[in-house]
Amino acid sequence: MPQKMFPVFDSDSHVVEPAELWTKYLDPEYRTLGKHALWREEGQHTSYLKVNGRMFRDTMNSNIPRHAIWKPGMTWDAIGELDPGLRQPMNPGASNSFARLRDMNAIGIDQALLYPTWFAEGFHLVEDPDAAYALARAYNNWIGDFCGAAPRRLFAAAMLPLQNMDYAIEELTRIAKVGCFRAAFIRPMFLEGRYFTHPYYDPLWAALQSTGITAAIHPAAGLWNPEWTSHGPFIEKVKGRMTKAIFGAVGGGGPAAGGGTDQTFSLTAVPELGHPLAPVLAPWLDNHMFVAATLIGFTVMQRYPEMKVVVAHGKASWMEEVLEKMEASTRTIPLLHLYPVRTDTEEMWKEGHVMLGFDAEERLIRKLPDQFADKVVWGSRYPHHDTTSAWDAIELLRAANVSEATIARMLGGNAASQFGVTLSSELRI
Repeated sequence: MPQKMFPVFDSDSHVVEPAELWTKYLDPEYRTLGKHALWREEGQHTSYLKVNGRMFRDTMNSNIPRHAIWKPGMTWDAIGELDPGLRQPMNPGASNSFARLRDMNAIGIDQALLYPTWFAEGFHLVEDPDAAYALARAYNNWIGDFCGAAPRRLFAAAMLPLQNMDYAIEELTRIAKVGCFRAAFIRPMFLEGRYFTHPYYDPLWAALQSTGITAAIHPAAGLWNPEWTSHGPFIEKVKGRMTKAIFGAVGGGGPAAGGGTDQTFSLTAVPELGHPLAPVLAPWLDNHMFVAATLIGFTVMQRYPEMKVVVAHGKASWMEEVLEKMEASTRTIPLLHLYPVRTDTEEMWKEGHVMLGFDAEERLIRKLPDQFADKVVWGSRYPHHDTTSAWDAIELLRAANVSEATIARMLGGNAASQFGVTLSSELRI
């Protein structure tokens, strides 16, 4: 295990919301309506996500809870080899703060920002604005208590009921006064038929800028969504067109074998690729679109230059490509001339307060650390199936000859600035 001389802040870890969020934290008068609007059933033999009264069954094997399967010491290969026929236990740290702290100690993390899981998937789809407001308050009160177990180590991204902007601003004002909240969760998706390029969201950007709460942009795969809201559901809908085919040559043998040159080919279909591809492609595509369309194209970065933004989970290596393409587009595409878009997007990005989340496996970050050092924050993805530890990140960055000062910025210093926290070596081994 490598050693470290600096604090590590995990900018992308998750909780899995327990039933008590609905049964204890949701206001009593909203418990029936709230459970109808959004509910996760985690049974022994079946699981589903309920959104607006409709149930959506897991499309993955429910015996392997990939949103909470990883534990310290597990490898990705070990997770891939799990028997899907046997019920696999969830990591207690997904819902219990003390188990979480033990795992943070084991994987080299001093402090962490916590994102939701089921609220990330379904909350923005809730149609009833009053139910959404009640659910947001319940989630924020629950995660506030979760973080209260270690207020110098655990911080949270709050839920905002964007179904009603007045409610959203009211809840943002409330949570901004609570010490654990350093960000507001925003899933990059179509919400009620609108994207975040709509003027409806301008009061949100203004309030985030004035309160200093960071806009935490975090996609979800959308595997259980009832409508086309992001790239995940789109990939699911077209998966039948992405069926992989295996061609096999039969007969012939060619002139050298005494046969003819013609061969007969057989076509064998294998299972559809849509579901496995959705969680791979959707986060990158959703984040890419949010940055290009909302932050740059709709001039949010220009109009709210002090607003802090973290775009998590979609990796960071694509940043340079997007900036390059947007700079060319703002100069040449007539449609963009309708907006007062700056044509020096590279300089605007350097001046801005936007950072992208990266993980330990990103090779381009290791090859070009100076290009990304000031614009990325590291995330573990704990306890999801693709979790990596701080030790993994440190080891890989050091092996690429990245300086200790740069590693310290990438794994802690940038996050401290972006989320307004004081870094602290709280790790207890």
